[in-house]
Formats: sequence, structure tokens, C-alpha cells
Amino acid sequence: MSLLVLGLVAGGALVVVLLYNRLAQLGVLADNAEADIAVQLKRRHDLVPNLVETVRGYASHEQSTFKAVIEARNAAVAATGIAEQQQAEQRLGSSLRQLFALAEAYPALRAVESFQTLQASLGSIEEALQSARRYYNAVVRDLNTAIVQFPSNLIASSFGFRRRLFFELEDPSEAAAPQVRF
Repeated sequence: MSLLVLGLVAGGALVVVLLYNRLAQLGVLADNAEADIAVQLKRRHDLVPNLVETVRGYASHEQSTFKAVIEARNAAVAATGIAEQQQAEQRLGSSLRQLFALAEAYPALRAVESFQTLQASLGSIEEALQSARRYYNAVVRDLNTAIVQFPSNLIASSFGFRRRLFFELEDPSEAAAPQVRF
């Protein structure tokens, strides 16, 4: 009888360890995915001043647009947490679309190689950012599912695992990378 009880206790402990490790693994993957998003956002933020300066050389009288882009970029750089980042990035995306719309009015600017290079770089960054967001959301989905499913929900609540927010876009137009047609 004592051996049976010992076996049940050992089996229960093994289940707890396995469930805890799965939750911990998903938490680490979510942290890593969030860091990947941060890397792509930094690349995007670093590119914005170059874009503004390039366009400013051709459309110096459009100060309000430049100011809006720079303010949105600074807010995005300062944002912390997924919810605040989402809001700041949506504002930045919107201001970048205004900047590219402005660039449409200047054919000479669209022909400048440095502008084309910056635009291509931004497109590449936007694609990598979308990929990083999709991966993050997939990991968060798995983590949130594990946190609410039985019996891992018992382990999650006992050890303080919390659901995470998805990196969602409130404005569907944000899903597309800014585009300029030549």
C-alpha cells in the first residue's frame, strides 16, 4: 500500500513538473517573440528620421507632416508594454502613410535613389515586423490556452502565470506596409 501511495505522489509530482515546464517554456518563447518585435520596431524607428530628412529636402514647406511623423516616432520609441506599443505604432504607421502620400506629389523625390532605398528598407522591415507579430501572437495563443485549460490552469494560477495581450491592430489598414507607387 505504501508503495502505491509513493507511486501516486511521484506521478502527481511528475505531472506538476511537466505542466510547469510547459508553461515556463511558453513564457520564455513569448518573451523572446516580444523581443523580436522590439528589434524590428527599433529598425523601423531608426529608419524614420532618414525618411523625413530625405522628403524634407524636397518638400520643406510641409513642416506639419514632418512634425507629426517625428512626434509619432518619438512616442513609439518611448512606448512600453504591448498595449502602449500598439497604439504608438498605429499612430506612427498613419503618419508614415501621410509622409508617403506627400512624397507622391514630388516626382523628383520618387526618382532619388536614397529615397527608393529607404522605401525598400521600410518595406522589408514592415514584412519582418508582421512576421514577428504573427509569431508572437501564435506563442501567446498557446500560452493563454495552456493557462486556461485544465489541469494546467491549476499550475498556472499556483505559480502566477498570467495571460498576455495579443499584438493586435485596431485599424485594419495598419496590416499593410506603407506603399508608394512609381
